Amino acid sequence: MLNPQEIIATNEMIDQQNLDIRTITMGISLLGCIDPDPAVCCRKIYDRITKCAENLVKTGEDIESEFGIPIVNKRISVTPMALIAESCNTEDYVPFAKAMDDAAREVGVNFIGGFSALVHKGFTPGDLRLIESIPEALAQTQRVCSSVNVATTKAGINMDAVAKMGQTIKKSAQLTADSGGMGCAKLVVFANAVEDNPFMAGAFHGIGEPDCVINVGVSGPGVVYHALKTMKGQPFDEVAETIKKTAFRITRMGQLVAQEASRRLGVPFGIVDLSLAPTPAIGDSVADILEEMGLSSVGAHGTTAALALLNDAVKKGGVMASSHVGGLSGAFIPVSEDAGMIRAAQKGLLTLSKLEAMTCVCSVGLDMIAVPGDTPAETIAAIIADEAAIGVVNNKTTAVRIIPAPGKIVGDVVDFGGLLGSAPVMPVSECDSGTFIRRGGRIPAPMHSLKN
Repeated sequence: MLNPQEIIATNEMIDQQNLDIRTITMGISLLGCIDPDPAVCCRKIYDRITKCAENLVKTGEDIESEFGIPIVNKRISVTPMALIAESCNTEDYVPFAKAMDDAAREVGVNFIGGFSALVHKGFTPGDLRLIESIPEALAQTQRVCSSVNVATTKAGINMDAVAKMGQTIKKSAQLTADSGGMGCAKLVVFANAVEDNPFMAGAFHGIGEPDCVINVGVSGPGVVYHALKTMKGQPFDEVAETIKKTAFRITRMGQLVAQEASRRLGVPFGIVDLSLAPTPAIGDSVADILEEMGLSSVGAHGTTAALALLNDAVKKGGVMASSHVGGLSGAFIPVSEDAGMIRAAQKGLLTLSKLEAMTCVCSVGLDMIAVPGDTPAETIAAIIADEAAIGVVNNKTTAVRIIPAPGKIVGDVVDFGGLLGSAPVMPVSECDSGTFIRRGGRIPAPMHSLKN
C-alpha cells in the first residue's frame, strides 16, 4: 500500500535533481458526441471535455501542494477525431480542432491530444479530410496536438500516408512560419501507436480504453544522472542495477500520484508511463546520463549501447513499482528538449543518422528535430518511412516529430520556449528520395507479424 512516507524519502530528488511528474493526462472518450450536424457535434465535444475535466487542473495542483511533488503538466487526450468527425456532413474539420482548443482553454490544461487518424492500412474519407485539415487546425489553435499512425507490425507501412504526411508537415511549417514552424512541434507521425500514451504531442484516447481514465507520465533523468555519479569505474552490471533501483523509486511516486488523482476525480486509474523525459534545464538530460557512463559525448560510438542499457533498466525497475505500466515507457531523446542533445548537435557530434540508430533501442523515435526549411517534402517522407520501418520490424513504437524550420539553414537555432526548448537546425541527406516515395502503395508486414 502506498503512503506519503514513500514520497518524503524522495525530497532530495525533487529539490535538487529535477524529479517531477511530467504529466497527469485525462483520457476522454468522445464516441458519445457523434452527430451528423457538425455544429452540434462540436458543441457536444466542448461540453463533454469541460464536464469531465473541470476539476483536473485543481486536483493536480492540490496533490502537488499537499505532497510537495512537482506536477509540470495537466493534459487531456481524446478519441481520434477522424472517428468522430466522419459522422458529420462537412469537409472542413478545423472547427473540431477549435472545439478541442476552446475546451482545453476553459479547463486550463496546456495541451490536448487526439486530432488524430489511424491509417496504417488505408484511409477512410474522414481520415483524408482530417489529414488535409491538420496544417490549418494547428495554425489556428494553441493547445491542440495531432498525430497520425501510418504503420503497424501487423499491417506494414502505408506509403501513401507517409507521402501525404511529408506534405502535411511542410504545410504546417509554412502556416506557422512566424513561430519557427511551431505547428510541426505539435504533430507526430507514428508506427505502432499506443492507445494510452500520456505524453504530447502523440497522445490520443484509444477505442479500447475506458470512457474516462487517468494516465500519468513520470520523469527524472536528473535523478538517474545523480545516482550514476557514484558509480564511476563500476561495471555495467552494477550500473544497470543502480538505474533499476532509481527507476523503482521514481515510478512509486508516479503510482501514488496516479492513484490519488484517480480517487479524487472519481475516474479509473489507467497506467503509469515509465519514460525518462528530459527538459532543457541543466542537469535534467538523458544525454548527460549516457555521458556519465563514459562517453565523451552523446553521439560517440557506444551511444546506442549505453541507451539500450538505460532503456532496459528503466523498464525493469519501473515495472515492479506500478500495478499498471503502459504508454511508451523508456528513455526519450527529443533533441530540442535535452540540453545535452542540443550541445552535441551544435558541435556536429550528434547526427540524424546516429539519432536514427538510437531510436532502435529507446522510446519513440526522431523527436523534436529541426531541419532546414527548404527540405523537400519527399525527404521528410523518406525519414518517416525509415523510422516506421524500424518500428515495424522491431515490433515497437517509433515516431517522427520533425520541424522543417522556415527560412532556417544548418547551424541556425529555432527557439520554441518552455519544455519544447530550442532546436539546432541539423543537416539532412542531399540525396533525392522522390522517386522512392512516389511509388506509393503499402510495404508489406514482416514475416514475424504472423503470430496468430
